[in-house]
Amino acid sequence: METRSDLLPDLAEARREFLSSGDEDRLPIVDAHHHFWDLRNPHPWLTQTSRIPFRYGDYAAICKNFLPEDYARACGAHRVLRHVTMEGEWSPDDPLGEARWMFSLAQRCGKPQALAAQIWLDRDDAESLMHAYTEPPLRGFIPSVRHKPRSARREEYSSRWHVPGSMRCPAWRRGYALLARYGLMFELQAPWWHMAEAAELARDFPATTIIVNHAGLPAVRDAETLRQWRAAMAPLASCANVRVKISGLGVRATPWTPAQQAPVVDALIADFGVDRCLFASNYPVDALVARLADIWQGFKTLTRRFSPRQRLALFCDNALDLYGLH
Repeated sequence: METRSDLLPDLAEARREFLSSGDEDRLPIVDAHHHFWDLRNPHPWLTQTSRIPFRYGDYAAICKNFLPEDYARACGAHRVLRHVTMEGEWSPDDPLGEARWMFSLAQRCGKPQALAAQIWLDRDDAESLMHAYTEPPLRGFIPSVRHKPRSARREEYSSRWHVPGSMRCPAWRRGYALLARYGLMFELQAPWWHMAEAAELARDFPATTIIVNHAGLPAVRDAETLRQWRAAMAPLASCANVRVKISGLGVRATPWTPAQQAPVVDALIADFGVDRCLFASNYPVDALVARLADIWQGFKTLTRRFSPRQRLALFCDNALDLYGLH
């Protein structure tokens, strides 16, 4: 991984500069999870005046366009050189519409380089979408898909949780079983108390990579909850086909600071290892809790104890490899 001559020149040179200097201002970044959206497109949750329940509370501030030029202004001097966008809850009536729009944006603007696309694994169109996502012109642009499985509130959850649309739903699992055939990874967004179900998926379908979004959503940070969160994530750490995005770490009505995030970041890197974790911004959603430039600076502050090569893995190389951005 010293030279990576297969990378485009800007990123290859940025890697060399950082490895030779260790200067974190030169650290190249792949943002492995953020959004672009244009409200002329069908994003009901952003355009309808009746808001949905949301973990950060009132989200009116992000109900506006967020496009490559907006990201560039927000990230400041940080060297974000590659972008993996996440589906933005475009109308579920037309998941393919978002993929086509994002691909056209990439052709016009040069970013994003990849999209994690919307899918509904328990619907009849799941396989036809997989086919469309892996055929020209989208082939290679969509390495992964996301369907948020049905989840319970923490106080209502039990180990017997088994409802339509959940990770134990037979129809959902039939759709999930097709992912390996199409070479697609799965982006899992679910609260940490559902991670035993995720571990079942990882063991039952070892050919499919699971990328846990937002660290399993540890949105409450008292010591006992953090202990339970870490214990819930532990079975996934033993599954070689699981990766974790350290992203979306905001806590409602609480300032985003390195000190606040340290217990989560430190535990994930200790349990999953440097090579299976990757940083991401979740912007503009996390604009509700922090500035983009401050999120990147916070992650840099939290990783100063690591070697330049380890930091490069966390901020850049793991995402390059995972999403095939060479």
